[in-house]
Parts: sequence; C-alpha cells; structure tokens
Amino acid sequence: MRELRALLALARPLAGRILGAVLLGAATVGAGIGLMATSAWLIASAAFHPSIGDLQVAVVGVRFFSISRSVLRYAERLLSHGVTFRLLARLRVWFFRRLAPLVPARLGVLHSGDLLSRAVGDVESLEGFYVRALAPPLVAAAVAGGLAVGLAGVDGVLAAVGAGILAVGAVLAAGLGWALGRRSGRRLARARAVLGRRAVELVQGLSDLAAAGRAEEAAERLSGEARAVTREGFRLGLGEAGLGALVLILAGVGVWAVVRIAVPLAGAGRLGGVTVVVVTLAVLAAFEALEPLPAAGLRLEEQRAAMARILEITEARPAVLDPEDPAAVPAELPREKPAIRCVNLRFAYPGGREPALNGIDLEVAPGERLAVVGPSGAGKSTLIALLLRFYGGWEGRIEVAGVDLDRFALEDVPRLIAVLEQRTHLFTATVRENLLLGRRDAAEDELWAALELAGLASEVAAMPQGLDTWVGEQGLALSGGQRRRLAIARTALLPAPILLLDEPTAGLDRVSEACVLEALARLAAGRTTVTVTHRLVGMERHHRIVVLNRGRMIEEGTHHELLAADGAYARMWRIQRELILG
Repeated sequence: MRELRALLALARPLAGRILGAVLLGAATVGAGIGLMATSAWLIASAAFHPSIGDLQVAVVGVRFFSISRSVLRYAERLLSHGVTFRLLARLRVWFFRRLAPLVPARLGVLHSGDLLSRAVGDVESLEGFYVRALAPPLVAAAVAGGLAVGLAGVDGVLAAVGAGILAVGAVLAAGLGWALGRRSGRRLARARAVLGRRAVELVQGLSDLAAAGRAEEAAERLSGEARAVTREGFRLGLGEAGLGALVLILAGVGVWAVVRIAVPLAGAGRLGGVTVVVVTLAVLAAFEALEPLPAAGLRLEEQRAAMARILEITEARPAVLDPEDPAAVPAELPREKPAIRCVNLRFAYPGGREPALNGIDLEVAPGERLAVVGPSGAGKSTLIALLLRFYGGWEGRIEVAGVDLDRFALEDVPRLIAVLEQRTHLFTATVRENLLLGRRDAAEDELWAALELAGLASEVAAMPQGLDTWVGEQGLALSGGQRRRLAIARTALLPAPILLLDEPTAGLDRVSEACVLEALARLAAGRTTVTVTHRLVGMERHHRIVVLNRGRMIEEGTHHELLAADGAYARMWRIQRELILG
C-alpha cells in the first residue's frame, strides 16, 4: 500500500525514537504484568501464613512495579507524543515542499476548500498515525514475545497457549478493526473533505449570501455536511467500543485456557498452587497491550484515505521543471541584449480550445517601461505567468538577458524578475513580517526606505506599533490603497532588475490610484518594467505600449502615436475617459 509506505518513509528518520517509545510501551505493560504477578503471589502466599520476612521481597516488588509502571508510562507518553509532533512537522514541511512547484499550473483546477481540507484536515488526521496505528501492534508483538519467554520457564505448553492466545487476540482485534473501518474510514475522509470545501465556500461568499437572504439556507446545508461527519465518526466510535468488548472477552478466554491447562498440572504436582494464580493473572495483565489495537485497525483506513488524498497532489508531476544544468543569473542586465525577448510565442492552457497567446514577437530593451494593454482575456496575465515560469510547454522562445528563460532554475527567476500581482496577498502578520517576505535579511532602515518609496512610511509610523502593527486577515486592517502600497514596498526590497506589474491600480479609487501610480514610478526607476493593465491611466509615462487582443499583438507605439492612429487603443481610451468623466 503506497500510502503506508509513504508514511513509513516519513517516519524512517525517527526510527530510533520510535523504537525507544515502543520499548517503553512494552516495558510499561511488562511492569503491569510484574505488578499483577507479584501482587498475586503475595496474596496467595499470605493465605499459608508464612513469616513476614518471606513476604518482604514481594512487598518491595509490588512497590517497585507500581512506581516503575507510572514512571515508564510517563516516559513513554513523553517520547511517543514527541515522535508524533515531529512526524507531523515533517509531514507538513514535506507536503508544502511538494505543493510549491505545482503552483499554479497543477493546482488551478482544485477547489480552494478541497486544497485547504487536504493541507489541514487530512494532515491533522495523520497526527495519530504513530500513537494509534504504528506503535500498538509493535508493543503487542513485544509483549507477546516477552510473555512467551517468561512462561517458558514455568511450562512450555502454558507459554505456547498464553502467548498464542495473546497473538490471536491481537490479530483479531486489529484485523476486525481494519475490516470494520475500511468503508467508514473512507466515508469519514470524504465527508470531512466535503465539509471543509463547503465551509470555505460559505465563508468566502458570506456577504453575498447575506445580501441575497440565503445565509440560513446555506447554514442548514453546512449543518447537513457536519451531521454526515458526525455519523461516520459515531460509527467508528461504536465499532471501537464493540472491539474493546471483544478484547475483554478474549482476555477471559485466555484466562480460562490457562486455568484449564494449569490446574491439571498443579494436580500432578508439576506446578504449585501459587504459581497457577501468578501465571493466570500475568496472562490477564498482558491483555492490556491489546486495548489500543481496535482503534489502530479502525483508524488505519481513515489515515490511509487521508494520505491517499495528499498523495494525489504530491505525486503530481510539476508543469515546470528545473533544467539539468541551470544557467547562472547575470549580476546585471547586459545593455547590448534585450532584457526580454519573445519570438513567435504561442501558448494554450491545458484543455483550452484557443491559444491564450498566438504568435507574440516582442522585445523589451534594458531600462524600458512597457505597457501591455487590452480587454479581459486578451492574454496579458498569461504573458506575465509565462515570464515567471508558472507554466511550461509554450512554443517559440522566451529570452531574458539573452538566455532562454527555461534554462534558469525556478528559484533563480525571482532574482531576475520581481512581480507585483493584481491580487495583493498579505499574511495575517505584522507589517514587518509582510515586508520581510521581499527580502528576509533586510535591515530596519531598509524596511523604512522601502515604505518611503511606496509613500507609506508616515502612515506606518503613525500606527500604534509601527512596523510591528498587526495587519489582520488578508490585510483587512489596512485600506485598499495601503495594502497595494505595502505590496509595492515589499517588491521594492527585491533586487531584481526586471519588474512586472499586473493590474497595479485595479479596484482603487482615483485618490488611491494616484498615490499608487506615484509609488510605482519611484519603484520602476532604473528597472526594466512591464505593466499589464486594462486601465489606461498614466500611459504617457511608458516608453511604449503594446495592445493585445485574443492573444495577438494588434498595435504598438507610444501613447500619442496610438491615439493618432485612432485604432483599438484610441477606442479604449475614449470609452474609459467617458466613463471616468461621466
């Protein structure tokens, strides 16, 4: 089973800790067996009224095993939970590292709620893999082996029967648990995924639902999904309780079998009466090792299904791969070569009927400010996505600084090209932490210089905690213009010589737009800049403008040249001016 192999591979570096925790778990059960055996010997022997001196060793043994059992249990829990948290940390880091190369080409088809469910819910459901699935069978096997060795010194038949019943009980408890949990575990994983997806949908669309008066209906639908999760969880809990009762029955069967064999041996003088009591209760105590096995079997399928959902993503082949021999990133753009050059560039999205870009021939000189405009769907954002190597499989050529773009390693592209995306993502953190995403080793004065460039320094200085002010979820504590200018400051910390601006003023009012345009002008100074926009504002600041429509270049020139040509650009300009001026 590839899911279990993947989990075991993640756990392999923790093998030493896992072995230690298993030994401590087995030793804990062993201490319980010792406590039960010495207690039985003490009580049974006391019936014959021996001297107190004959009982001293047993009294000390009871104290030793009772104390050691508590100490061993504490140590086992401490180590096993440490293994659990380390394994969970490894799983999250491994999942993120596999996820990052898939953005956005492979993940664009996934629902955000489904992806969140896998990244959070499925990963968290695996946190009990070691404690609930891996360790209990190993502990039971160790206890069964130890019991067989211990009873072999008393009688070989007793050893075989006692350890055999314990082994059979372990197989039954775990096997039946797995059989009962197969369907319920898969259903529970699916139900949790649906619930997570639906919850994200409703939270993201809550304002629209409230405006349409459908919030109560949506809440009831979400409640139905939650009830489905509860039902599946109840079924698993019911199965676990029933298998727990089965373990108690098996313990009773084990005790009966041992008594049935031991009593005739005592009658034949081969065993003492006290020994019969000790052996019987020792076997009974050994069944403590079987108590976690039903849950291990029941939860195994749930964990396997969760891992299968994770592997569906992590085993996907990235759309873009690093070259075998990556090209070195130049210290600066060579002046004699185009900063960006596209030759007969064609690209279609997977499953797309028409190409998003069709025969683009474009050169951007070092230091040039180029605007790429056109209606929605013209191919503007696709051009930026290809320049950032978010997608592969294009036809034609893309060169940056005279080198084919696909010869650069993915991690080197941000050193060449910085991007200010249309959707500014601010993390739920402080101003400082969001800025440090641009360059994590930036000094305090460099952060303030970036804020000054973005026209935000005075506003951040006036905030309650300055750079350490919390910006809220998605930066909701800031205005739209402040969010955009904070993103500009973050981009300013990137030393890349080429700058891509994707709809930099979209969604802003005219005052905020003017502030952002001034900040962008300072940001673009000395850099090669490509601005993708459908808003024809500040166009005269660009050296050249390219007009796209349906993936083709239909016009090219300066702002005034294109207005004089009275083509598509001029029509777009007039329409937008009429809308702005009313």
